[in-house]
Amino acid sequence: NRGSFGIRGFAEASVAYFGKDMRELTLAECAYLAGIIRAPNYYSSADRHPDRGVQARDRVLMQMLENKYISARDLDEAKKTPLKIIHAATSGREAPYFVDMVKDHLLDKYSENELLSENFRVYTTLDPALERDAVAAVEAGMKNVDTLLAKRYDKWKRELAKKGSNEAVPEVQVALVALDPRNGEIKALVGGRDYGQSQLNHALAHRQPGSVFKPFVYAAAFDNAVDGIQPIITPATTVDDEPTSFEFEGQPPYTPNNYGERFMGRVTVRDALTNSLNVATVKVAELIGYGRVVEIARQMGLGTNIKPTPAVALGAYEMTPVDVAAGYTAFATMGMRSEPQFIRSVVNSDGEVLEKFTPQTHPVLDPRVAFLVDSLLKDVLNRGTGAAVRARGFTLPAAGKTGTSRDGWFAGFTSNLLCVIWVGFDDNRDLGFTGGVADAPIWADFMTKATSISPYRDVKDFTMPDGVQSVVIDPESLQLATPNCPTTR
Repeated sequence: NRGSFGIRGFAEASVAYFGKDMRELTLAECAYLAGIIRAPNYYSSADRHPDRGVQARDRVLMQMLENKYISARDLDEAKKTPLKIIHAATSGREAPYFVDMVKDHLLDKYSENELLSENFRVYTTLDPALERDAVAAVEAGMKNVDTLLAKRYDKWKRELAKKGSNEAVPEVQVALVALDPRNGEIKALVGGRDYGQSQLNHALAHRQPGSVFKPFVYAAAFDNAVDGIQPIITPATTVDDEPTSFEFEGQPPYTPNNYGERFMGRVTVRDALTNSLNVATVKVAELIGYGRVVEIARQMGLGTNIKPTPAVALGAYEMTPVDVAAGYTAFATMGMRSEPQFIRSVVNSDGEVLEKFTPQTHPVLDPRVAFLVDSLLKDVLNRGTGAAVRARGFTLPAAGKTGTSRDGWFAGFTSNLLCVIWVGFDDNRDLGFTGGVADAPIWADFMTKATSISPYRDVKDFTMPDGVQSVVIDPESLQLATPNCPTTR
């Protein structure tokens, strides 16, 4: 059984796995096919988990050596030969990347014999209507990205041709994760643009999040007031956005640049995040201490790989799209983190519940801090780097953040649906476009479709909690506005 289709016999298997007649198989390929019989479901994902294929092949090769069917030299040569497994077909299966996640969980939890002999019923969190909307938004969005990349694709083709290479030009990849921020249930998941071409689930791939990490920096800054730590930072606090080198513990100076080398001078914290200003954000992190950023990020459930350096402010430490989505649940729910889940229960043929998953939520951020961050992230959509969302006609109350590393990102949410988009190349080459250009249109199209159906259409604005005060100020002096101020904010 490979993916969603059955394979009968070695002749079919040689075509399905290696695209060749059985008589053309190498020793290594024969050993692999013999090795996967022991656990066909486990090894059917060997093109996503190459280590499993190597494990199966090497076990059979050792047995062949012990039984004197091959020599030690044959063994060494076969082990050195890479397994070139061809890509599995999707066979029309819906949500293949999501199904793979479910399948991997079952393979980790239950024996091969149990899975083959028991009639398990698995109840998942997937919303088929949202999944179809996600696939449609990704397909349309990636056509747009391909158009943007057309000249670079042609350039790469010419460069490969000059070298006499037959390699295909790498195709830009994508991931979409949509979940209910109130309980963490994954409602839609697209792990790549074509499962038939690549079974790598990019929703679970580690990449630098870039500026989608910035809201965690500002959350740490606002949290100082909650814990009574100086300095107290508010959305009206100002920092200088200008070329700066940051010194840190004997390391070479860290000199970040703003996108497009555009600097805005003295800006408020609100404008720094709204416009995704890199230097201003590192200055905020420097003000409160890089260790404070890491402390709050870990408090919010982000990875232990995050280190207290200047680069932390700009999302230098890798996360997966699912990780980002989980972190953003705290912003969407006024401070409650919801752990992502994709299975509700597993039931055997007798009706016995073998596994039952309940929402795992816990407070990680003061509601007042979450509201302040949401207020800034609303501005990102309304007048900042995420304005493409509004330009595409999405008008409901929402908040979000663009991200640009070597990849493009967009993470955003309404009161009842959170979606993260990632676009980039597997070989880490620079996408060359911002998250606002590459990712935001996909997010807007998906969320427009999603919020047209129940239960996602009942969107509420983010309510100001007790302990937060909103005042009108003069945008020039940043003092309380008077009736004589020509403009106010």
